[in-house]
Amino acid sequence: MKTWILSTGVALIAGLFYLGCFNSTNSINNKITFDNISEGDVYVNFRGSLIVVHSGDTTVVSDIPKGNYSYSITNSAPAGATSSTSSGAVAGILAMKAGTKIQFLFSSTLISGSYTLYVTESSSDSVSTSLGITLPIQNDQKTNTIITGP
Repeated sequence: MKTWILSTGVALIAGLFYLGCFNSTNSINNKITFDNISEGDVYVNFRGSLIVVHSGDTTVVSDIPKGNYSYSITNSAPAGATSSTSSGAVAGILAMKAGTKIQFLFSSTLISGSYTLYVTESSSDSVSTSLGITLPIQNDQKTNTIITGP
């Protein structure tokens, strides 16, 4: 009887351990949400694909494997714009761990024909090290300028 109880206990613990490992490796659940409240369409180059986020739309990319991925963002200027500038997190590297959720927000201004797209990014992951040091977000904070018109 003691052997049966011991065997059952070991089997139960092994089963729970297996389920815990199975869920943590296969249920990655990474996703990126792109919210476009800007005046123009936004184009995201990510993982070898072009993602188009139309003005006023939200696009979600899910089931992204763990890893580091580069991205870059461009945009189309709305009618009436004579110049276009992008500012903020327009290019960089995204570190996807298990359960990472990243949010991009695109907003804009159009003043006297000058259109500016603002790109902000936030992540559910901590940006501090094991020593408690907070690291800066590792995106290229670039400004791209496109001049249109005569």
